[in-house]
Amino acid sequence: MLRVVFAGTPEFARVALEHIYGSGHQVVMVMTQPDRPAGRGMNLQASPVKQFAVEKQIKVIQPTSLRLDGKCSAEATNALKELSECEFDVMVVAAYGLILPKEVFEIAEKPNRAGCLNIHASLLPRWRGAAPIHRAIEAGDSATGIAIMQMDLGLDTGPVVSMKEIPISDKETTASLHDSLALLGGEMIVKALNDFELNGELVSKPQAIDGVTYAKKILKEEARIDWTAKAKEIDQKIRAFNPFPGALFEKNESMIKAWLSKLSSTNNMSRPSGEILDISRDGVEVAAGLGSILLVELQKPGGKKAPADQLAKAMGWQVGDVLN
Repeated sequence: MLRVVFAGTPEFARVALEHIYGSGHQVVMVMTQPDRPAGRGMNLQASPVKQFAVEKQIKVIQPTSLRLDGKCSAEATNALKELSECEFDVMVVAAYGLILPKEVFEIAEKPNRAGCLNIHASLLPRWRGAAPIHRAIEAGDSATGIAIMQMDLGLDTGPVVSMKEIPISDKETTASLHDSLALLGGEMIVKALNDFELNGELVSKPQAIDGVTYAKKILKEEARIDWTAKAKEIDQKIRAFNPFPGALFEKNESMIKAWLSKLSSTNNMSRPSGEILDISRDGVEVAAGLGSILLVELQKPGGKKAPADQLAKAMGWQVGDVLN
């Protein structure tokens, strides 16, 4: 049984933590980001990782930063002191959200320790960075996966311990792919921990030099749909931006969110981009720069998600109207 320090914050990380805890390895401390305001009342809310740790009575620390040269240097000093005094065999990191400075690696890489293992949701070196799931769908990748990586000071540049691939279907959203990858990540990190416990070491390989891409953070400013783009690209964007931040377009001065879509077989070469071609039970068909797309699920401001045809009829949309 290994003693594990776990660093993570969102649901993706909570799933991994649950797998580690359930495998019998001892989680001796959890590091997660500070509670954040959330909901209509903007009350402080603990991260999914903290909620699990509290439920299982695991020690939790929540530094704002781990950088000794930053604005929160005193807080970072205290957190690093707690980490250095903790008896552990390996540190596991999954979507933590804070940069780990060299002092963390120095502590985690002491003799007989396995260092920092990261659960990364891509087939490295493709999609290093903050939003690998979103960017894989947005780019139209046919597959992605999980990489268990030995962390270093670079941005997802460390050697890979293990990697598994899963396909991306043409119906996949970031929400659905996230859940599949979270489960896979939990299974793979437990296997890596078991291998280290059994062999006393982990074999890793340097990442390939070719094929490096970066998954930059998703910004709300990217959410606007460009109807002059190819229908395939618009569909990928809608699925990639579900559940955050939601792809947007404008109709009658209302910003509408598109949550689900699929490609249409209609050839719209003669119609202006953004024009509504049809409204039916299947959805709202819209002309794109190349091809057309069927909007399946939409949401108006202050409303709930609804079938696209129902929302269109409720808002008085007509065939021939143009979406902006």
